[in-house]
Parts: sequence; structure tokens; C-alpha cells
Amino acid sequence: MLAEEVDLELIAIDDGSSDASRSILRDLPERRVVDIATEGEGIVGALERGRAVARGRFIARMDADDINLPGRLSAQLEALRADRALEVLGTRVEAFGEVAEGLRRYVEWQNGLLSPADHEAAIFVESPLCHPSVMMRAATLDAIGGYRQGDFPEDYDLWLRFSSAGHALAKIPTLGLRWRHSAGRLTFTDPRYRPDAFLQLKVTHLAPRLAGREVVVWGAGRTGKHLLRALEPHGVRATSFLDIDPAKIGRTARGAPILPLDALERAPGRVVLVALGARGARAEAIAHLKARAFIEGEDFVCVS
Repeated sequence: MLAEEVDLELIAIDDGSSDASRSILRDLPERRVVDIATEGEGIVGALERGRAVARGRFIARMDADDINLPGRLSAQLEALRADRALEVLGTRVEAFGEVAEGLRRYVEWQNGLLSPADHEAAIFVESPLCHPSVMMRAATLDAIGGYRQGDFPEDYDLWLRFSSAGHALAKIPTLGLRWRHSAGRLTFTDPRYRPDAFLQLKVTHLAPRLAGREVVVWGAGRTGKHLLRALEPHGVRATSFLDIDPAKIGRTARGAPILPLDALERAPGRVVLVALGARGARAEAIAHLKARAFIEGEDFVCVS
């Protein structure tokens, strides 16, 4: 269901489905439907086929098994027209179907990110937007090269490229999509969505932002050491690690000393990478740093 004021062109891409999609599309009375049939090109190929024929200044998307809620598109369109600085605008979502506890927490975290500042602070933690919920400016999407094919999650790659190009990501504060999940979906089965693929994308975009900086890693556990190991081929080394575990303090990790928190001081050119895996630890680290006048995005960056 869509608000009547939205001038809509619906591009329906049937990428080799084996259900009744073809007959449903043929029977649709809507004259504004563009029906494209492909033969199993995959999500990037299908999205790029749709993008090639799209005529609108704004592109919204969703998956066939999700449920678009009334008013979503008109609210996004109004917000994008009101703020030219916004380039990508998502909505809050509700996960349904086979929703495990980890996914429930992820959706809760994602729904808590609203402003461009929220999304920029979270961009190296996890993918901050639900892909089927977004609306984007078509010209900007084209300017950054559209969707890329590769051994990585295509949506997170896109958000990182928007961010690295200086474009703002945000969400409207209302529920706009019911996001269906099942055990066999690509998010859980396709190797492009494995944790290491996410990490490699992160470090590719993070490393240039660390050039010429003194890097301190908060977290001498698995998360912090794994992050630094991935950054090292990009020329990033840590001068020290921070940790609260007395058993680790005084030792070394990746050739750098592990120091207590009270050894940390704010200094020109220094940046702290908060890389903590324990639940709740990141929020505690952020509170600790902000209480000492560290500025997020300038003096410290959260990465997972």
C-alpha cells in the first residue's frame, strides 16, 4: 500500500524464480510496472538491471518476501526533498519469521541509529541500514558506481562507499518495512556474507582514514588483534593496546605493549580504535572516552 501522492514506477525483477512470480506479474493491472525477467544473475546483477531502466530521481528497493508498510515511500521522499544533504534514507524495520536472538539484537541496534551522525559512528561496527528499507538519490548512486559484484556483501560495500565519499546516511524514525527471515536466506548461507568478508570491507575503507595517525587499539582480545591483523597489510600498525584485564597488561600483542586504561591520554594525531567483542563493552568504552573529552569520529572510532 502506497500513499497516493507518490509518483511510482515499480520495477519488478524476476531473477529465475520457480514460483508463481511470472504469472502474478503478468496479471498486474498497474501500467507503471516494468517487468524484467532474468535467469539467475544474482542480487547484484538483478539490481543493476533494474537500475539501468529506472527513470526516477529516487530509487527505493525491497525484496519480494518483505512487507512494505503504508506511508513508507512518501515519508522517505518528503525527507529527502527536505534535506539535500541526505543521500541514503532507510526506515526502522521489524524482523519476522525465523528470528534468532542475535538477529533480534542486530535489528534493535540498527533501529536505534537515526541521524547521519549515528550512522557515521556505526559504519565500521556493522551494516547500519536494512537494505530492503532504503531510498537513495539515483544520481548519487550512479556517481559512486552503483552496485559492485565481488566476494563481499553488496549492501555493506555500498554504504561504505557512500560514507567514504562524504554522503550522509540516515533513517526516518518510523517503522517502514517488515523484514522476513528464514534459515535458508542468503544472509546466512552465501559465503559473501561471512564475517571475514565484512572485516575486509571495513579495513579497506578504514585504513585511509588512519594514514599518518598514531593508532591505539582498545581491546587486546580476539576482536582487537583480528582487526589489527587485517589492517597491517594496509600499512597500519598499533603503537599500543589498551585493556582492563590485569593478566594481559604488561604483555604484548602484535608486537605492541598492552597498557592499562589510565595510560591513555588525548593527543594530536592519536586515534583509538575501540574493538571490543563482549556485549556492552563498547558502550562502556564510549562513555569512558567521552567523559575524558575524546570526540567520536575524530579521536576514536568503533570497529568490530
